[in-house]
Amino acid sequence: SFVAGVIHPWRVSAFERLLWRACRGYLVASFVEMPEPMEDPATGESITWVIFLISYWGEMIGQKIRKISDCFHCHVYPYPESEASRADTMNGLHSQIQDLSVVLEETEQYLAQVLDKVVLALPTWRVQVQKMKAIYLVLNQCSFDVTEKCLIAEVWCPVRDLTQVQDALRQGSYKSGSSVECFVQRIPTTESPPTLIRTNKFTAGFQNIVDAYGVASYQEVNPAPYAIITFPFIFAIMFGDVGHGLLMFLFALWMVLYENSPSLRQASNEIWLTFFEGRYLILLMGAFSIYTGFIYNECFSKATVIFPSAWSVATMANHSSWRWGSQPPWEPPPRTLPALTPPRSAHSPEYLATHPSLTLDPNVTGVFRGPYPFGIDPIWSLAINHLNFLNSFKMKMSVVLGIVHMGFGVLLGIFNHVHFQQRHRLVLEFLPEMVFLLALFGYLVFLIFYKWVKFSAADSMVAPSILIHFIDMFLFTSNTTNLPLYQGQVPVQTVLVALALASVPVLLLGTPLYLCCRRRTLRAGCPAPVAAEEQEPLLEGQEAGNSVNAIKEDVESGGHSPDAEHLDFAEIFMHQAIHTIEYCLGCVSNTASYLRLWALSLAHAQLSEVLWTMVMRNGFVRLSYVGGVVLVPVFAAFAVLTVAILLVMEGLSAFLHALRLHWVEFQNKFYVGAGYKLCPFAFAPDAWE
Repeated sequence: SFVAGVIHPWRVSAFERLLWRACRGYLVASFVEMPEPMEDPATGESITWVIFLISYWGEMIGQKIRKISDCFHCHVYPYPESEASRADTMNGLHSQIQDLSVVLEETEQYLAQVLDKVVLALPTWRVQVQKMKAIYLVLNQCSFDVTEKCLIAEVWCPVRDLTQVQDALRQGSYKSGSSVECFVQRIPTTESPPTLIRTNKFTAGFQNIVDAYGVASYQEVNPAPYAIITFPFIFAIMFGDVGHGLLMFLFALWMVLYENSPSLRQASNEIWLTFFEGRYLILLMGAFSIYTGFIYNECFSKATVIFPSAWSVATMANHSSWRWGSQPPWEPPPRTLPALTPPRSAHSPEYLATHPSLTLDPNVTGVFRGPYPFGIDPIWSLAINHLNFLNSFKMKMSVVLGIVHMGFGVLLGIFNHVHFQQRHRLVLEFLPEMVFLLALFGYLVFLIFYKWVKFSAADSMVAPSILIHFIDMFLFTSNTTNLPLYQGQVPVQTVLVALALASVPVLLLGTPLYLCCRRRTLRAGCPAPVAAEEQEPLLEGQEAGNSVNAIKEDVESGGHSPDAEHLDFAEIFMHQAIHTIEYCLGCVSNTASYLRLWALSLAHAQLSEVLWTMVMRNGFVRLSYVGGVVLVPVFAAFAVLTVAILLVMEGLSAFLHALRLHWVEFQNKFYVGAGYKLCPFAFAPDAWE
C-alpha cells in the first residue's frame, strides 16, 4: 500500500529517521521537492514543500506511518491503488484547477472594474468624509441645554455678518424640517475678542508680513495698508536698478497673469509657493525698483542718457586752464564736482602732466546749465569721484527717509489713543515723543535741506560740516573752524536739546502719575480730572447692555490699558520706564539703523558694476568674429550670475532689511500686536477643488 503527502522541508530528515526506526525498514520512502513554492494555508508563508510517497507492507506499519505523519503536521492525500483510478483523480484535479483559474480571473476583472469606478468617486467621498468629520468636531464643542434637546454654541461673529448668520440658520432650520427655529442672541463677556482683518489676494501678502510680527490687538491700528507703499519703496531704495527691477517686475507679472493655473497653485515646492503667495508684493518691489533705478540712473550698473547732461565738457575745455596751460595750485576736486579722466588731445601738455584728473568747475559760465531733469546726471558715471558723490547723497537720503518713516509711525499712535479714549496719552506720551524726535533728528533733517538750499557751487568749499554741528549741539559748544549755517544757530540748538531733555521726564512720569491720581479719585467717588472713559459699546450697532464686551478697558489687551493690567504704581512705573528707555535710545539707534539703506544701495551698485566689468565687458573687448563667439558664453555667465547673485541673493537681503526696518523701527512706535486671529469654521475653496 501507499501513503502520499507533503511535508515542510525542515522536518524531512527527522521524519525519515523516525519512520525507519519505527517501521524497522518495512517501507520504501521517496522524497521530491516541488518545482515551485506554494503558500502555507495556515500561516500564509511561501514554502517549497517536499512531496513524499511511502510504500509499506502490513496494516500495522501503515497505521504507524499515518500517526507519525500526523505528528509532523504532514498533509496526507489519498493515493488510489489502481493506475486507472490515479489517472481519473489527476484528470479531476486538472479540471478543478482550470475551473478555479477561470473563476479567479473573472473575479479579478470584476474587482478591477469596481475599483476603476471607485477611483473616480474617491476624491468626492474623501471630501465628504472630511467635511462630515469637521462638522461633527464642531458640533461636539457645543453644549446641550437643560432639556437636552437643543445645542448651544458660543461663538465670535463680526457684527456686519450677523444678518448673514441669522439667514443661514433660518434656512438650515427650514431645510432640515425642524419645528424649532435656530436663533442668535448676543451675550456679554469680558474676554478680548479676536481680530478679523479682511484681505484679498493683493493685500494678503502684506498682511502676512505684519502678522508675522504679531496679530493686531482688537481694533488696533493695522500697519498693513501703509506697508503696501512703504515696504516696496524701502526695498527699492536698497535695490534700485532699472534692469534688475524690470526682471523682477516681469517675473511677478507672469505669476499674476497665470495665478489661476493649477500647475502654479498646486506645486509641492515650498519655496515656490512662498514666491507665488507674495507675487503682488514682488510686483510692487520690482515696479518701485525701476523707479529708484531711474533716480539713481543705473541700468545693470550703466547710466542711461535719457536727457542731455547738464555739464558741458567742451565749455570747460575752451574757457579754462585746461587748454591754455595756466597752472593754478592743484587741489583734490570736491566730491560735489565731477572729476574726469582727461583725453589726450587739444589740451596743454604741462597742465595734463601735473593733473591726472580734470575737474569741471560750475563757476565757469556755461559749464553747468542747471539740475538734471530727473535723477542723477549721467556724467557722474564717468567721474572718478562718483562713489564719494553717491555716498554723500545716499547717506543723507537714508537719514531723511528714516526720520520721516519713524515720525509717521509715532503719528499713527494718535489713532490708538483717540479710539481707545486714552486722551491723556496724547499729552503725556505722544507730545513728548514728537518733541524728542523732532527737536533732535527733525532738526538734523532741517540742517540737511538748509545746507542744500543755502550753499551753491560758488561757496561750496566753505560749507560747514553738518555732522560736527550735530555733535556740538549735544556738547552745548561751538567750533570756530566750522562756520555756523545761520545766525543764532547755537542758541537755537541749545533750546532744542533742552526741549528734548525736558520731554524725557514727562514721558517717564506723566502717565504713571496720571493713572495713580485717577485711581484715587475713582476710589474716592469723585469724577476723573480728565475726560471720563465711558463704557460705550465697542461694535457699531450694539447697545451698551447687550455688547459683546462689557467695558472697553477689558478689550484693551496689548498694552492699551495699563490701569487695567498693572495693579500698583511700581508696575505702572516699571512699564513706563521700559517704554521711555526703549523709545529714547531707539530714536538714536533706529536712525542709525536706517543707514542700511545707504549701505545696501551702494553694495548693490558696486556688485552690479563688478559683474559688468569682470564678466560682460570681456565679451566686448574682442575684435572681429572672435568677439561674437566669445560674447555668447560670456552673456550666459552674466545672465546666470545676475539672477543668482543680484536678483536672488541681493533681493533676499534687501527684503530682510526692509522687513526689519518695518518691524523694529516703524511698527514699535505704535503697534503692539498682542491679539489673536479669528479662525472661523469654513471649508477653504482651494482644499476641495
